[in-house]
Amino acid sequence: MIKPQDIYGVNPIVAMPFDDNGDVDMPSFRQLVVHLLSSGCHGVTLFGIASEFYKLSDVEKDELAECFCQLTNSSSVFSSISVTEHSTELAVKRAQRYQQLGAQSLMLLPPHFLKPDNDKIIAHVKAVLRAVSIPVLIQYAPSETGVPIEPQVMKEITDEYDNAVFKIECNPPMDYTSHLLALKPDAVVMNGYAGLYMLDMLSIGGKGVMPGCSFNEVYIAIYDLWQSGQQQKAKQLHSKLLEYISKWMTHCEYIIEVEKVILQKRGLIESSYCRKPNYGLSPSDHQDIDAFILEFRDYFS
Repeated sequence: MIKPQDIYGVNPIVAMPFDDNGDVDMPSFRQLVVHLLSSGCHGVTLFGIASEFYKLSDVEKDELAECFCQLTNSSSVFSSISVTEHSTELAVKRAQRYQQLGAQSLMLLPPHFLKPDNDKIIAHVKAVLRAVSIPVLIQYAPSETGVPIEPQVMKEITDEYDNAVFKIECNPPMDYTSHLLALKPDAVVMNGYAGLYMLDMLSIGGKGVMPGCSFNEVYIAIYDLWQSGQQQKAKQLHSKLLEYISKWMTHCEYIIEVEKVILQKRGLIESSYCRKPNYGLSPSDHQDIDAFILEFRDYFS
């Protein structure tokens, strides 16, 4: 069983392949997960926002979680599955089910539909932490959820539950993370948001990044350069990446669709289909994608 301190590095969120009719493409899903496990990443997570979890049925999620755990249970790459239910009772059952399947950690998206009171949200988070023994990444994405949780409250949660870790996705996340780490210096903090603030977060004590999965090799290269003391080279490579992802991250559905096209062009999934309503890419977007693949081709196996 992994400990919170074992969560670090590059932990991509698995994209959700659909066929051209909009059905889940299980062969492409298996192929993508197998690829990620051999890509050099440190962890891999299912049902993040980049997985389009909000467009999946419960039956599909059950089948995908079982397949995911079968593929990851024998790997040295740690696995995580996101619990996204808005009902506390259902979230607890999901968390226990995912742990039973073999997920080594969980991610938890706090409930936000119809804006429950913060004390109810905190009770929800604590109920899930209490229900399992594996680490739980509390996802803090206020821009997407509208849910504000103060760093002091996060610190109090870790005082009560030592399996609590964090995925901080404020925009930008540095002030919030610095405040949290000042209160709890040993807190494990990962960052998402496509890695826009990856190096800023590593420099203040963040442990890693949880981006999309279509070019995770680039994030791995940046992380390895940083960890080996080659900060200037890491900054140069990250700066090249920012030229693209700064635009694509202006909308979650935008970068989700871009990453699907990249995955298809790399031969990792069969179709770039996104369930509707989707973003819809322009011809210039496709030109940018082709330029991106050409510029970073040396990182793709």
